Amino acid sequence: MGAVLLRRVGDVRTILADTHVALWALLDDPALPDALKKLATSGEAHWIFHQASLWEIQIKYDLGKLTLPKPPSAFLSKAVSETGFRRASIEDEGIFMLGRLPPIHRDPFDRLLIAHAVLHGWEVATTDTVFQQYPVRLIAES
Repeated sequence: MGAVLLRRVGDVRTILADTHVALWALLDDPALPDALKKLATSGEAHWIFHQASLWEIQIKYDLGKLTLPKPPSAFLSKAVSETGFRRASIEDEGIFMLGRLPPIHRDPFDRLLIAHAVLHGWEVATTDTVFQQYPVRLIAES
């Protein structure tokens, strides 16, 4: 199993990978848009893998809604470390931020990612168009 190796140099912007973008990068999936892959390997940004994504991946895997080459516990932590993602945890303030987000949709994982991105001023790499309705900076695909 390959992976997109993230390059980091100097003071750069910080980008939170939405769960599907993170998985595509970790699995070197062709679904990862070329522009995001180029940015990930350019050294122009620090990339964040959030604990909410780990939680989402495990739940969806357990429910049979996500097919992976191995169980998440068998590869995910090591893959995150080896690719160069920085880790971020669910924080109290991020949870409290949920109450200040507009009630656009009910996906708790997306909302936690958005709340933490707003809290920390991170950009978000996603292909999910619903994120455009939230007060968060998004990475354009092209």
